[in-house]
Amino acid sequence: MALSYKSRRRWSLIILLVGLPLYIVAAVNIVSWFDRPPIWVEFAIYVALGFVWVLPFKFVFKGVGQADPDADQSDE
Repeated sequence: MALSYKSRRRWSLIILLVGLPLYIVAAVNIVSWFDRPPIWVEFAIYVALGFVWVLPFKFVFKGVGQADPDADQSDE
């Protein structure tokens, strides 16, 4: 089932405003369970986690920054 443009915009806002902060808190807590690694390893972990969180939501964010494809083009 494909989401409409408006639904993808709404879901992307919810994911960014609610999901991302929760993911950041979870990532920091999980990394803090272990002894603190060297700063470059810790940075690499956070960069990798920064890419991993978006993979399941890639279809939601795709094309959200573009103009609405379903909108009427009669304004031109």
